[in-house]
Amino acid sequence: MLNTFSFAFLAALVLMCALRLWLAQRQISHVVAHRGWVPPGFADRIGLDAHQKAADYTVVRTRFGAVGLVVEVAVLLAFTFGGGLQTLHEFWSVRLDGLTYGVAVIFSVALISAIVDLPLALYRQFVIEAKFGFNRMTAKIFLSDLLKQAVLGVVVGTPVLLAVLWLMDRMGQLWWLHVWLFWCAFNLLLLFIYPTWIAPLFNKFAPLDDAQLKARVEALLARCGFTSSGFFVMDGSRRSRHGNAYFTGFGKTKRIVFFDTLLGRLRPVEVEAVLAHELGHFKHRHVLKRIAMLFTISLGFLALLGQLIDAEWFFNGLGLATQNTALGLILFFLVGPVFTFLLTPLMSLLSRRDEFEADRYAAAHASASDLVTALVKLYEDNAATLTPDPLHSLFYDSHPPAALRIARLQGT
Repeated sequence: MLNTFSFAFLAALVLMCALRLWLAQRQISHVVAHRGWVPPGFADRIGLDAHQKAADYTVVRTRFGAVGLVVEVAVLLAFTFGGGLQTLHEFWSVRLDGLTYGVAVIFSVALISAIVDLPLALYRQFVIEAKFGFNRMTAKIFLSDLLKQAVLGVVVGTPVLLAVLWLMDRMGQLWWLHVWLFWCAFNLLLLFIYPTWIAPLFNKFAPLDDAQLKARVEALLARCGFTSSGFFVMDGSRRSRHGNAYFTGFGKTKRIVFFDTLLGRLRPVEVEAVLAHELGHFKHRHVLKRIAMLFTISLGFLALLGQLIDAEWFFNGLGLATQNTALGLILFFLVGPVFTFLLTPLMSLLSRRDEFEADRYAAAHASASDLVTALVKLYEDNAATLTPDPLHSLFYDSHPPAALRIARLQGT
């Protein structure tokens, strides 16, 4: 059943794999070549041992990413040209029909993918993260998280899939527009309910009880004209030594969350500077712009799927003799990333631009020097390499390289 689209897809797949492996090799070679000494701008702040740990961590993760790529491609080919989707269709089509058939096929693909990914996730968490001293997750927590994610996926995913498949079936040629409107509404709803309903299923959130830090944070919010539903400390140390801080929620449900690992490492003035950076994202509407961009892209993709869903060459070209909406939806989301991979550097560029803008905001409303010291600590604590390959960084990194980011802050 190979056709022109088959060869176009295979060519795109080979190009994606070759580019990802080439970039990975560049990253490994560059990091190893600079492993022996700390970059001049950091020599008085980060020891050689910490620098070499970050280099080794980066190399191991990059090599493991190449293994993950091989598995990812194998699964993709198994579902398409290997006949996996066709087999799932034949299994479920004699047992179920209509919407329940579609949900069963989609959940089957998700379950098989999760089972294949499970050994990789276990190795990543309990071998790589443990080797470099980051893992604090127990087998019990890992299994508990896995079970909660599965239950949540079924409870939330089932009605969402039923709604999407129903709209695809009943709304005629413009079904994709109705699906898009539903998808946008669902994602906005998630932004509201995630902080209070979903996040607490996985972590404990306690009100910030450090009076000095709380006063400093409240003063910063007042200066920036920002309101929040509260400040919370998350027990991130139950799973990892990595530290972070973030905003979550939307509208009146916005809350500020600090990892307990972050508060244990940074001084109050440094926490304030990190928070000012996050406020910069909100002040410049980066979150709203990102949501608007993702909604626009999803509209374009769904419109494209609206054209492909009735195209026999699309299904046949990917190894399927059967054509229906559920299989079309699965195929589109399986092969879509292969064709959109080359958009990765554009998305990374936009993200880095936002990071620089948030840094400038932080420097204007807090202390640039305190943000610099906080960033250095975070780079060290998270074992982020200070010497990434420039091309690899340009392609993938959502945050600017440490040297460039700190140089700009010191020049403000």
